[in-house]
Amino acid sequence: MQLVVFKIREEFFGVEASKVLSINDMMSVTKVPNAPKYIKGLINLRGIIISLLDISILLNLSSHSVDEIDCESSSIIILDVDYEEVGIIVDKVDEVLDIDHNLIKKSIDNKLPFVKGVLELNYKLITLIDINKFVSIN
Repeated sequence: MQLVVFKIREEFFGVEASKVLSINDMMSVTKVPNAPKYIKGLINLRGIIISLLDISILLNLSSHSVDEIDCESSSIIILDVDYEEVGIIVDKVDEVLDIDHNLIKKSIDNKLPFVKGVLELNYKLITLIDINKFVSIN
């Protein structure tokens, strides 16, 4: 299994590489009036309008303000979620890893059903996100 590992604040997270369509530099965001707080707005990626999510809110990390996003270091990961493209804001894309399923420890936190489990690798604790469940909660 391949994982794309990224960082939000000081924590590492991973999503299955098969769900990742592209990794892009931060770009201009059009705010959506009355949208839920975790929807930062819309981006136009090569003529395709994509919802941009701030998953840090649902991960109980401090949220990104559109005005506070560091355009030089932040990235957007475009994911395929049930045949729809969705972007997530990350502070940094760290690496792509090949891992063995047996290294994943199941999460015992039922409050976060979108967390598949955790992985300890190279002195990093990586939380694995099930992006389909993450988006379906909202």
